[in-house]
Amino acid sequence: MKKRVLLGMSGGVDSSVAAILLIEQGYEVIGATMKLWKDEKNSEGCGSSIVADDAKRVCNILGIEHYVLDFRKEFKTCVIKNFIDTYNQAMTPNPCIQCNKYMKFNYFYKKALELKCDYIATGHYAKTEYSKKYNQYVLKKSNAGKKDQSYVLYNIPNNIIEKVIFPLGEFTNKEEIRKIAIKHNLDVAKKPDSQEICFIPDNNYINFLNKNSENKQNPGNIINKNGKVLGKHTGLINYTIGQRKGLGISNSTPLYVIELNKNKNEVIVGEEKDIYSNELIATNINYTLNIDLQKEVEVQAKIRYNANMDNAILYPLEENKAKVIFEKPQRAITKGQSVVFYLEDILLRWRNNNLNKRGCVLCFNQEE
Repeated sequence: MKKRVLLGMSGGVDSSVAAILLIEQGYEVIGATMKLWKDEKNSEGCGSSIVADDAKRVCNILGIEHYVLDFRKEFKTCVIKNFIDTYNQAMTPNPCIQCNKYMKFNYFYKKALELKCDYIATGHYAKTEYSKKYNQYVLKKSNAGKKDQSYVLYNIPNNIIEKVIFPLGEFTNKEEIRKIAIKHNLDVAKKPDSQEICFIPDNNYINFLNKNSENKQNPGNIINKNGKVLGKHTGLINYTIGQRKGLGISNSTPLYVIELNKNKNEVIVGEEKDIYSNELIATNINYTLNIDLQKEVEVQAKIRYNANMDNAILYPLEENKAKVIFEKPQRAITKGQSVVFYLEDILLRWRNNNLNKRGCVLCFNQEE
């Protein structure tokens, strides 16, 4: 009897080709598109009519079932609320990580169980496999280089990793995927990648927050590291760590945002060197590999999705914390990000809040 797989389909080329590959591998595939946000005119956001229709058309061509799962209530509670609350706390969230954690690998997985599926799958560029070295299933980097998406998947629950399939994990570039779609006469073969936050199709998050948040942004002072007032800001949500342009202040040397102080409603600025740090404290850690964490561990680490992977040493601390010292200073360690660790190509997968040496809290979300 064929193993059943519930495949998350976004109407794009990646998930469409994932369906083809799973069928070729002998699985019984069921396609499902999650309806996550209100369906605005001409929107291609998560679960919109356009997206769902594209996914359904692919499923019809491939001869597989297709479902639309209405998770709008859950998405609003788990992702939208977190997005708004995180910005209101002067942090920079990444809703994709929240969506993966709660929607794809929680509610979607539960739906798979209801449909008597053995596995779930998505079109992410990552791998899952059994590691003899660690005697457990692990999440690994894909072969796709900079397009690898293992970073945004670090919080997949450990108990379901063996139930997750990433059919695109062995591919090295997107063109290989598009060629497969063309070979199977799929219209989505040339569909461009989505670049914006799915529920903010115009990419104007400031406008979204102003419309959907009950918290009103108040102007405040822009100060330097010594506390000298240099100007006024228009609300903390309008600024990010590392920002240079749009500050509305003049100085003999370029100034950058180095911290947002919510309690005092202040934007702190400094010189470019001030936005670099080679240390942070990771807290609220949940490691998921069978290794000895009573002593320091050499790892590679990323502080955001598009950041380079750099060498670092992890020093376990008490109270479920760890100190991380990078070989190279990291630019703009930002409130709201995750630090994710790798042992070679395997994720150590620590969920965390992070503190940089100035004491800026970093949450479990990523930036981009």
